[in-house]
Amino acid sequence: MSIAYDDLELALLRDDLAYHQARVLLLVNAISKAPGHARKLDGLTKLAKLDFLLRYPALAPVVLDHLSNSDPRLNLSQDEIQAPTEVEAPMVRYKYGPWDDRYYAIIGALVGRGLLKYTKGRKGSVALATTREGRRLADEMGKVRDWKAMAERSEAIADASSGMTGNTIKDLIYARLENLMDRPHRQVIQ
Repeated sequence: MSIAYDDLELALLRDDLAYHQARVLLLVNAISKAPGHARKLDGLTKLAKLDFLLRYPALAPVVLDHLSNSDPRLNLSQDEIQAPTEVEAPMVRYKYGPWDDRYYAIIGALVGRGLLKYTKGRKGSVALATTREGRRLADEMGKVRDWKAMAERSEAIADASSGMTGNTIKDLIYARLENLMDRPHRQVIQ
């Protein structure tokens, strides 16, 4: 069942931690299902960089070779293509590229609610995977009009980043979006 929101309610919802938890759950679920990711999202660097591409979807095809603006799963509007950094939830430039200080709270809440679990990552990193309940909820969310586009974008990004590490994606972001990343730490990416 989909709930209709007016603009103010929708803006408040997007600012809420629940919105960010839902988006990250959809992303981790898509990564966990896609071939080439070993059924987990390996490391916070990879989470942050893939979430950046999810939040700035018109930039994803610039960074990921196996993704095109014409991929219908990106659900790109003309406004997003023309103004790719005007997004609903901007990130900040940090030491290793785009970052959001809410990640620790988001991950903790999702693990605490039994929707994500920690698994062993490469070289001692923290990896995340969806639990059975997390997969069920993410799959149900992906059918709801309000979340369908986000779920499809997550799947497109998961497929296009198959086999890539977080550092590889970070390096591609720095190389291909050099003008956007050439800014002081803690500055909003817009």
